[in-house]
Amino acid sequence: MDKLSFYRLLHVFALIVQTAHTFMAFANPIPENRKRTLMVTGIASLIMLVTGFGMLAVEKIPFSTGWVIVKFLCWLGLSALAGVVYRKAHLRDMLSLVTFSLILIALVMVFFRPF
Repeated sequence: MDKLSFYRLLHVFALIVQTAHTFMAFANPIPENRKRTLMVTGIASLIMLVTGFGMLAVEKIPFSTGWVIVKFLCWLGLSALAGVVYRKAHLRDMLSLVTFSLILIALVMVFFRPF
């Protein structure tokens, strides 16, 4: 397995874990789950960041490319949402819509690279 395939595999796996635990927090934002959820989403977020930059390095794509910046902003927003839902549980519906939107935008950037 080459580096790029390894980075892609870890990146997608971390995204799945991040998304699952974020929506788990939306479904049941009780304080007892907060520490574990934030720990798992934080680790998954870090793995997504490292593997994302690893793929950019392997493919020699500059960070200043438009679609990369958009994906970085999506990552930043998605990383924050699991923690926000514990403080603003009454906004769960709106936050879940934001989460879906961020994931969709990030996927569009991957498959179409419009910039």
